[in-house]
Amino acid sequence: MPKVRTRYAPSPTGISHVGNIRTALFNFLFAKNQNGEFILRIEDTDQKRSTKEHIGVIKESLDLLNLKWDAEFLQSKRLKFYHQHLEILKEKKIAYQDQGAWRFKVNTSAGQVKWDDLVHGPVGFPTKVIEDFVIVKSDGFPTYHMASVVDDHLMDVTHVMRGDEWISSTPKHLLIYQAFGWQSPLYAHLPPILGANKKKLSKREGAKSVLEYINEGYLPEALINFLALLGWAPKGSQEIFSIDDLIKQFSIDRVNKNSPIFNIEKLNWFNGQWIRRLEPEVLARQIAKNNPGYEIKQIRSVIGLVRDRLKNLRDFKTLAGFFFQAPSPINIPKISVAKNVILKIAQSFQDIDWTVDKIKEVIDKTAQTQNVDRIETIAAVRNIISGQTVTPPLYESLEKLGKEETVKRLDNYLKKVK
Repeated sequence: MPKVRTRYAPSPTGISHVGNIRTALFNFLFAKNQNGEFILRIEDTDQKRSTKEHIGVIKESLDLLNLKWDAEFLQSKRLKFYHQHLEILKEKKIAYQDQGAWRFKVNTSAGQVKWDDLVHGPVGFPTKVIEDFVIVKSDGFPTYHMASVVDDHLMDVTHVMRGDEWISSTPKHLLIYQAFGWQSPLYAHLPPILGANKKKLSKREGAKSVLEYINEGYLPEALINFLALLGWAPKGSQEIFSIDDLIKQFSIDRVNKNSPIFNIEKLNWFNGQWIRRLEPEVLARQIAKNNPGYEIKQIRSVIGLVRDRLKNLRDFKTLAGFFFQAPSPINIPKISVAKNVILKIAQSFQDIDWTVDKIKEVIDKTAQTQNVDRIETIAAVRNIISGQTVTPPLYESLEKLGKEETVKRLDNYLKKVK
């Protein structure tokens, strides 16, 4: 058996979104599961639309997800190989010139072109529906059909795993293999990821690049975990997988032939799970990257209060921003307890040891003696101190904020409120 070799072959004519990167991930996981090699081949033969910027984004995306490639190729540097093989087809009288371009002559009476797809099973196309197709354009650059076949053969690619949109092109590729007398690789066509409306995934629903997701506060580990389960089903009920776990378990026979649905809430759940698996210092550095203006020392001081509530690294500002900047009294959410209740709490706070138990005792006792609802009293203090209705645990938050700052914020509210 030849050594397994897969390839990720993006065209650098736009920003690769997560659907494309899932294809790279599946190719990487399968190759590594089989102790094989994963190669990156940049298919930049569309010279008008390909850019170095897009190539850079492709590489950076793979790097961020730790999808290390074993070899790298740039098709625009391989023109001699395509022209050498064009000459062979010309000699065989299978290629002919048409207005400056070279076309592959299809034998329309050859019956069917068939293959056993590793995802979809047996697939076949009658040759009578396949028109002669361009293999080298008038500018001298090969089309995808020609370049991908020549490269897959010369690079010893054993398995071609790509999107469903290429199924209709596969018969052309197999005809080229037959013309050269080569053994074709095995094909696995992956159903596309769909949005919640079961239509093509839009940017609004999640068709963004890896870089965008990372910049929005998602962890690489969460993206990999989430993408791996979009169309691939592991054995058992396990949901949390590291990349090493995925390598051990991945197999093409468990790739679903139906399109998976992109669910942002599920991605958020995975992200929260992976955030809680990070060491506190690592998490603090990650939060600092995604929340400009906060120093590591500040983040460290409150990270224990918020980590279990984070679904996204950017949630830190929402959940913990009040520790570092007092809310404006005029923007405080509505409270339902009287001003004198807050005054009593502020006065009592000044006379206690600043511990969670003592803070709780003051709030509970004040609510009781003032004959007001305890929950409404807690909510009132939370709203005044944080400027929001949802925070980490209140008593622990006040302890961390400190007596002086807590009393100051209550006093400021009492001065401003009518």
